[in-house]
Amino acid sequence: MRIKVQRELLLALSACLLALGDSRAVAFEHFVTRQQHRLYDGDSPYRFVSWNVPNLHCVEDSLNFLGGSPWRWPDEFEVRDALRSVSQMGGRAARSYVISVRRDQGDMGDHVHVLGPGRFNEQAFQALDLVIKVAEEEGVRLIIPLVDNWHWWGGVKQYEAFRGRPEGAFWSDPQLVEDFKQTVRHVVQRRNTLTGERYSDSQAILAWETGNELDATAEWTRKVAAYIKQLDPNHLVIDGCSLHGPPLQSIDDPGIDIVTTHHYPNVGNNNAASVVEAAHQVAGRKAYLVGEFGFLPVDEARRVLDAVIESEAVGALYWSLRFHRREGGFYWHDEPSGQGVFKAFHWPGFTSGDGYREREVFQMVRGAAYRIRGEQPPTLPVPVPPKLLPCPRPLTLSWQGSAGASGYDVYRGLSAAGPWERIAERVSDARYPYQPLLADEEAEVGTQAYYRVVARNAAGDSTPSNVLGPIEVASRLLVDEFSEPRPERALQGAHEQTSARARQALEDFHRLLLQPGASVTYHVAGNIANVMVWAFSSAPNDELTVELSADGVHFTAAEVALKQADRGASDYAYLVPQLVEAAVSAPGWKYVRVSVAAGGSETELSRVEVRYLPE
Repeated sequence: MRIKVQRELLLALSACLLALGDSRAVAFEHFVTRQQHRLYDGDSPYRFVSWNVPNLHCVEDSLNFLGGSPWRWPDEFEVRDALRSVSQMGGRAARSYVISVRRDQGDMGDHVHVLGPGRFNEQAFQALDLVIKVAEEEGVRLIIPLVDNWHWWGGVKQYEAFRGRPEGAFWSDPQLVEDFKQTVRHVVQRRNTLTGERYSDSQAILAWETGNELDATAEWTRKVAAYIKQLDPNHLVIDGCSLHGPPLQSIDDPGIDIVTTHHYPNVGNNNAASVVEAAHQVAGRKAYLVGEFGFLPVDEARRVLDAVIESEAVGALYWSLRFHRREGGFYWHDEPSGQGVFKAFHWPGFTSGDGYREREVFQMVRGAAYRIRGEQPPTLPVPVPPKLLPCPRPLTLSWQGSAGASGYDVYRGLSAAGPWERIAERVSDARYPYQPLLADEEAEVGTQAYYRVVARNAAGDSTPSNVLGPIEVASRLLVDEFSEPRPERALQGAHEQTSARARQALEDFHRLLLQPGASVTYHVAGNIANVMVWAFSSAPNDELTVELSADGVHFTAAEVALKQADRGASDYAYLVPQLVEAAVSAPGWKYVRVSVAAGGSETELSRVEVRYLPE
């Protein structure tokens, strides 16, 4: 009896800690197990609809305007935001991308897990330690693929290259098999530096996946699965051969618990009928998971989820979710296979995702996540307070967002205690990729400004953020992101709005393309003090000019400082970013014109900031 009472007290304490968001709370009591074609959490059936979160343990989308690697390790704010977002959608599991491998080409550098045969990056695995720790606290289990079939994060071909072996040798060469086993052993038996627990003993891990979209032989899969089970009998193993229908050769493999399929337009299986057929082929002989699907109309996606729920599949994972970024806003990823339409999704959905019906997709996935386990979706929690960050530049504001917040109200005050005036309502933090989230264009020159932010969603408003300030208001500010018309803007020459090639333009999907000889002019009610222009060109050049005028007719060239960066080798053929700045010392200039030289090349403007002193 005493043992039972103590256990009930511990469970009650754990529930209280979870409710309070305490990082010491433990969310799981069991490993997930398989009985024939079903999964169980203890005695309860375990099924899920959730998300692939590729950047969960390694960020590939940290896009700084003037260069630097887009790869870095996520911090705790980002990992928690990702997994809390999954949890708010009813997701009981999330699938990361692969254990990465050093490449000779590309821009990954040392942001990889495997540096060479038997050589591993401790910093990379400390990031994975963090992911597993936070997953335990947020109540989301992890699926971790162990190698990629593709080059994006390094994979099969890189193992071959380490040893100078030919293409295809990875699946049969004894040395390469042993090299991969070293990686498996290093991963599965690692002791988490944050929890002290071996990965093999972590209930936050749902399954190891032999790899992502592999073309493995049945013999390789059998050997690798058996080796994983030998090292770690606690966890399930997924066969990562997923692109060509369920790998039926693994149905009788005792080392494989789950077979999986991926569904995309370029494979020709991006529909519910393919899911139904796959479930029929497996026929209850093994657990079956739709491991990736996406890039399809919402109505067909709904039919896919219906097929999963109505069959005996254990679940489905949508592609793909990106989370809040530590500098404010979200990480972005224009999908290479997304048909020029689909980007990564940002919870809980915003107008920036209307082109691929982001908000509707989230409602659909969240509904399915609860329906597959026979529950009704609960009310979303009220957002936690956002965190205001130091101003990137005076009067430009950014904040760390709150999971599940659909918008933010921004307040300005003349002191840290207020009173507070709301200066912007329902601001989206998915509006401007990798730029400040809001510019205060109405702050009174000569005052000190203080700011705070409140996160909102249908459940209510957060308590206010921290207070930022004092900010000395030395000038007024005009910002043009080319996302909407501005009365101060006038265009001359051949130009067009463009959202094409968003990835090459560092995910900016609202740009102004100027042909040679074209220009954009701004007229402000005051004396211009500073102009900054963010732009993209196909090659380094100095063809962008800034001119000033007092009357809008006679213009004088301004002296400018030009910074541009060659981002080097990458998979995305980035355009050349150009940052042009003109500091103006003499008063009287009320117009500024930004032009592309008549004999130059087309240039895409991304953002313009004009600072001026009102008359």
